[in-house]
Amino acid sequence: MQRYDLRHLGDDFYGRMLEIIDESTLGEVSIFMFEIGDFSPVQKSADVIKEAGWTLMNSLKFNEADWMIVVKKVKSEVA
Repeated sequence: MQRYDLRHLGDDFYGRMLEIIDESTLGEVSIFMFEIGDFSPVQKSADVIKEAGWTLMNSLKFNEADWMIVVKKVKSEVA
């Protein structure tokens, strides 16, 4: 399990998040932290993970400004 701080990327973290997942091994769990701003990145990150076919295991508010998601590199069973 690895933790990645993507807060420095602002709203442009989705590509880097997918790149990290693609480079990880099958079954790997990754934790990503990003800024929430107007909360739209929360839903968009879930959508990006779903569209890529990976499994979103958890999504939670870390503090007043940041959000964390936990992603497992296994194909999602939800179509």
